[in-house]
Amino acid sequence: MRVLHVYSGNMFGGVETLLLTLARYRQLCTAMEPHYALCFEGRLSEELTATGVPVNLMGRVRISQPMTVLRSRRALGDLLRREDFDLVICHSAWSQAIFGPVVRRAKLPLIFWLHDAATGRHWLERWARRTPPDLALCNSKFTASLLPLIYSRTRAEVIYCPVSLPEARYSKADLAALRAELDTPQDATVIIQVSRMEEWKGHSTHLEALGKLRDIPNWVCWQVGGGQRPHEEQYLIKLKRTAASLGILDRVRFLGQRSDVPKLLAAADIYCQPNIGFEAFGITFIEALLANLPVIATAIGGSKEVVTDSCGVLVPPDDVAALVASLRSFIQDQTLRLRLGAEGPSRAQMLCDPATRIEQLNKLLAGTLRYKTA
Repeated sequence: MRVLHVYSGNMFGGVETLLLTLARYRQLCTAMEPHYALCFEGRLSEELTATGVPVNLMGRVRISQPMTVLRSRRALGDLLRREDFDLVICHSAWSQAIFGPVVRRAKLPLIFWLHDAATGRHWLERWARRTPPDLALCNSKFTASLLPLIYSRTRAEVIYCPVSLPEARYSKADLAALRAELDTPQDATVIIQVSRMEEWKGHSTHLEALGKLRDIPNWVCWQVGGGQRPHEEQYLIKLKRTAASLGILDRVRFLGQRSDVPKLLAAADIYCQPNIGFEAFGITFIEALLANLPVIATAIGGSKEVVTDSCGVLVPPDDVAALVASLRSFIQDQTLRLRLGAEGPSRAQMLCDPATRIEQLNKLLAGTLRYKTA
């Protein structure tokens, strides 16, 4: 079964991580042959190409420039006529809106993969609604509950994202060297957050809570993620000013985009991401659990399907006092951190084991082939 994944490819986050995982673990299900169609060259296209999978470039799209949409649609149509694909998956409303009609004209099964919390009100969702898919894959029960806001009659299947297991074991010397590189004492308690520079990811709330913990010595916070768009760059500047105003700038490391996230997680002690907006699922939570880190998250959205009291803590949204209490407890109680962290890998593998999830994906996709026109 030759599967074509269609996506923009101009940024890097959870969807891009999923696409790379499907490429890297394709040997787990040889019945599925993944191919990719991207509009933008960048980190995703480079890393996919490095795995050896076919990557087809459709051309840069700017919706404000209709000719770029037409050119990319034409490029996908040519690819579908040239190659014998069994089905096409459009990732996100953007891809579905632009390329769904092309797949329909090619008379191939069309799958929509919902990665975000749908509202039904965004103009891209309204545009995507004009081309209903044959099947919708949802990355959590939470996102599946919102699918009817876009597609009220489309069957939804929940499939948690397969998440790569850590590829390397790091020695104490490796982790010590990383801490030294990041100006972090070897005995410090490191609190880490890995996420895009979007306000709803809760960075400001995180910093506000840490500002109330200035009295506790010897903790350091690593904020991992850089601005990929102008508004994200401005937000990052704002966060640095916030840390300075709270008197904790010397204890917060803004690390920008990093390609060594598994190593950073292995060198940390606590994962904290207090979203103020809905997290559709949260691959970074899974990655933190695999790194034996206890997780502090907000009790909204898909986070509730990942974090339990066996491996972390869920705090109410916008409750800084509860976040402060949880952080204080984790910073001061190493035994608690180690106990909860030890449960993380089993929880993560139960939800996101690559072999299990890729085989589930294969079965779901195989069930759509009856739509294919000979």
